Amino acid sequence: MSAAAGTPAGPLAGLKVLEMGQLIAGPFAAKTLADFGADVVKIEPPKTGDPLRQWRMVKDGTSVWWQVQSRNKRSLALDLRQPDGQAIARQLAAESDVLIENFRPGAMEGWGLDPQDLLKANPKLIVLRISGYGQTGPYRDRPGFALVAEGMGGLRHLTGEPGRAPVRTGVSLGDTLASLHGVIGVLLALQARHASGRGQVIDVALYEAVFNCMESLLPEYSAFGAVRQPAGSALPGIAPSNAYRCACGTWALIAGNGDSIFKRLMAAIGRPDMAADPALADNAGRVKRVAEIDEAIGAWAARHPIAQVLDVLGTAEVPSGKAYSAADIAADPHYAARGMLQQVTMADGSTMAVPGFVPKLSATPGQHRRNAPALGADTDAVLRELGISGEQIAALRERGIVA
Repeated sequence: MSAAAGTPAGPLAGLKVLEMGQLIAGPFAAKTLADFGADVVKIEPPKTGDPLRQWRMVKDGTSVWWQVQSRNKRSLALDLRQPDGQAIARQLAAESDVLIENFRPGAMEGWGLDPQDLLKANPKLIVLRISGYGQTGPYRDRPGFALVAEGMGGLRHLTGEPGRAPVRTGVSLGDTLASLHGVIGVLLALQARHASGRGQVIDVALYEAVFNCMESLLPEYSAFGAVRQPAGSALPGIAPSNAYRCACGTWALIAGNGDSIFKRLMAAIGRPDMAADPALADNAGRVKRVAEIDEAIGAWAARHPIAQVLDVLGTAEVPSGKAYSAADIAADPHYAARGMLQQVTMADGSTMAVPGFVPKLSATPGQHRRNAPALGADTDAVLRELGISGEQIAALRERGIVA
């Protein structure tokens, strides 16, 4: 797990993280810490492993998603349902800095892994708990996946076209938002530990992470009784900002909602009259006539292919772009120049592109130190670090406690 020769160690080098979650929320948080140097030991069920190993598109028996979600981690195949497996987990927690779990509330306690007990054994331990509704409250025991959290957090009510079914973003946004809030919590707790010498429990609810990103949704209702509604590709109350179909059938995303930007946009599309109209000089005035503005922009875009639309607007310094597909991303020179298209070599010698590292630190950047592990690839090494002998490991494996 050491940094490659000639490259600096990550800012989290030396941090020991025990990951006990599965699928998305907990593992994404652990992946982010691992990218920046943390030694992450991931516990997986011995027979099946993390279900994510089989989600979506599979190459050589393993999901390609796995190479993103579990890079830089070590895999310990350990059965947490068995007392001896739980005892090993407690040993690991006693030597860890951070424990991450995203099971339903009560699961850890049922396995004899109550965070409060773990903190007694290791007062410096930081425990990140991610769940659908949090560890307290009347909904704590409900199963909560990202789609439910996005609904309860207010996001799904706003997605889609007016009068039609809510749509999802196409990725598990609720999980990822919760993961990132969890990472923030871990870093805050580490900072607090520097002063106090003590760890703590971080309680992240998926719906709260979504709700935290809903901007003025609640204040608008509280102050004015206004319930924001879905608006398709537009941004209600801010104009113009929308998607406009070009002559080639591709959609251009154009944001001309700054006062000076709006004037440049109107001039670029041949509508100097609108650029000079004092009633459209500020956002409040433009919102009142947003349909008229969108019609003007849409009519202009419909006469030109997207390359020309973006060239004209780029020259006019108007924020614009297109909705990238995976093919667009893979071919884009800016993605490449920023190191966001990392190539990993698979076991069969083939290469595959995976996302690069975010955020970008100038002195201690994220690094790819190792590919995502095979199930149980590091079981022996991790157990030996605990002082468990080869004979004991063999006995544990014979009983199905480890693999």
